[in-house]
Amino acid sequence: MSEKNDKKPSIWSGYTDADKAALEKLNAGYIDFMSRCKTERESVVEAIKQAEAVGYKDLREIISSRQRLKAGDKVYYTFMKKSLVMFQLGTEPIERGLKILGAHIDTCRLDVKQNPLYEDGGLAYLDTHYYGGIKKYQWVTLPLAMHGVVVKKDGTVLNITIGENPDDPVFCVTDLLIHLAQEQMKKDATKVVEGENLDILVGNYPLKDGEKESVKAGVLKILKDKYDIEPEDFLSAELALVPAGKARELGLDRSMVLAYGHDDRVCSYTSLIAMLEIANETLDKTACCLLVDKEEIGSYGATGMRSKFFENALAELMSVCGQYTELGLRRALQNSFMLSSDVSSAYDALYASSYDKKNVAYLGKGMVFNKFTGSRGKSGASEANAEFVGKLRAILDKHNVHYQFSELGKVDLGGGGTIAHIMAVYGMEVIDSGVAVLSMHAPWEAVSKVDVYETKQGYVAFLREI
Repeated sequence: MSEKNDKKPSIWSGYTDADKAALEKLNAGYIDFMSRCKTERESVVEAIKQAEAVGYKDLREIISSRQRLKAGDKVYYTFMKKSLVMFQLGTEPIERGLKILGAHIDTCRLDVKQNPLYEDGGLAYLDTHYYGGIKKYQWVTLPLAMHGVVVKKDGTVLNITIGENPDDPVFCVTDLLIHLAQEQMKKDATKVVEGENLDILVGNYPLKDGEKESVKAGVLKILKDKYDIEPEDFLSAELALVPAGKARELGLDRSMVLAYGHDDRVCSYTSLIAMLEIANETLDKTACCLLVDKEEIGSYGATGMRSKFFENALAELMSVCGQYTELGLRRALQNSFMLSSDVSSAYDALYASSYDKKNVAYLGKGMVFNKFTGSRGKSGASEANAEFVGKLRAILDKHNVHYQFSELGKVDLGGGGTIAHIMAVYGMEVIDSGVAVLSMHAPWEAVSKVDVYETKQGYVAFLREI
């Protein structure tokens, strides 16, 4: 079902009423997910809730109770509450390989620093450090919500969400008024707003007139009285500022979705739903869904894909199946097939000169594959083998999945990466696949409902057939 991307007929025209109903149902669930799950922790909690509803069990509980697993059993394994692995056991020994959907659940945001609160000019601010690759000027004057956790010294975890309910206050980063911005407007776009100026306005009400830093004192009182947060508690907090508000249907025809964090929760959600859809089916190879953290900053850290948590989880799985050996683990990883489920850039007619129109993804044209990533001379690329690509084409055509192949943009303009190259280290077959996105890494991004649906369909076909 793949043709030259910009010449494809409309996918909508080929849908039955049943297809359209399924598309709308999937996207309604996706919009709800995107409205409620704006951090890695929130995404993991929701994924576990949906997984347990179809029979998934916590692998750690299986281990502690010394149970044995068998074909058809479904388990999940969390790591630091910010990464999740799901397994559905197949009939074949695990060392023959897995079929893996791997996506990331972190996205660009503003993180609150450990010593953040200060007052200047009668205004109270929280100091931030931006996370991921952003255009900093896009984050000013937006209503922002605070999501995250504060952990007290006694281990108590306070879950914080401020700015999403209609009655909640919101926050913002201020900008210089246009009347005084003559010098600012001469700056390079990377310098129009500096990273150190992405501080969050949180207060202006003095606790007591005439006292030093009285506005800051007022904010501290609210934090203590309403949320039980002391100034020192910021030291053990993970608080992020994200765009406030729900995901919405986009366009007069409601054909698209506007949301914060499509990159990469659109692939995370469709991967999750694909796994849930096959939950009661008999598989040959073991199916796996990876929802991971830290991709936007290079996949470093304990919860990023460069860590050993996935390898360790697989070893634990093989152990409770009575199949673990070091060689068996190595074979399982090398014999696996993986879709590195991540977004790709969509053609934007307003910036046409940045794209190779023959090799770019188009909104509404189906699931996207990037045979390789990297930048300029394929630097840092993970490139899929032609044999693997041919096998995928056959599977997708068999299941009538619409798909397209693309590159991120023109050769010399830049590029990007995913977790594919990290998993390719094991010698497994891996390719990037996912959904095309407009305004990628902006506070609000856009996708096509068609592409969300076709991507989910493609992931299901992969899990059933590879």
